[in-house]
Amino acid sequence: MTTSPAKVALITGAGSGIGRSAALSLAQRGYRLVLAGRRADALAETAALIGDQAETLCCPTDVTDDAQVDALFAQAVAHFGRIDLLFNNAGMGAAAVQIDEMDMADWRRVVDVNLTGAFLCLRAAFRTMKAQTPQGGRIINNGSISAHSPRPLSAPYTATKHAITGLTKSASLDGRPFDIACCQIDIGNAATDMGSKMASGVPQADGSLRAEPVMSVDHVGEAIVWMDSLPLDANVQFMTIMATAMPFVGRG
Repeated sequence: MTTSPAKVALITGAGSGIGRSAALSLAQRGYRLVLAGRRADALAETAALIGDQAETLCCPTDVTDDAQVDALFAQAVAHFGRIDLLFNNAGMGAAAVQIDEMDMADWRRVVDVNLTGAFLCLRAAFRTMKAQTPQGGRIINNGSISAHSPRPLSAPYTATKHAITGLTKSASLDGRPFDIACCQIDIGNAATDMGSKMASGVPQADGSLRAEPVMSVDHVGEAIVWMDSLPLDANVQFMTIMATAMPFVGRG
């Protein structure tokens, strides 16, 4: 009796935080992993944490550069033969300032990473998943609670995360003929380096500054594993995972 090769997952922003959590959770399930991110040293740290649980390929990549993204996917296919899952995770925020004080370089930087970078990776995944045999795969875009409801002083981040929802819906529709299932995970207050500010207080819609509850980032990794555990004819179109008591439903 022969068994199918382990699935291959490509994770952007894999050097820290949510991307690292996803890599660790997928490694525990036997996935082969392509770890992408800007910093080679951070990717190496993630690979070291995985150890011999899974085969890993580290690919330093700037997701805003279309040539680098295309090279990333070509290298992944050359090494593993296919890509079954893209976790389209790389992202960044900007300084919390009023809209009229927003520096255009900061705006463009956030849009380039969060939206254009996500699109470039999604485009490369479509090309790969359409061409491979068997055809298809799953793409999980990292949205955010901010894809639904903004925090104060977050226009660039919020705008790009709302745009990710449109990208997810378009890709979900366009991927159907090719067995490409595209979905989105919206995460609220995971305990990462980026989320550490929650404990010291973050701006609220009423102008106050308050600490907010956080959840273990491990739950995010497990959620991603579960989303990809479904066959390609089933899809979790949108998942919200958040610290239970954080202000979201009542935000504002």
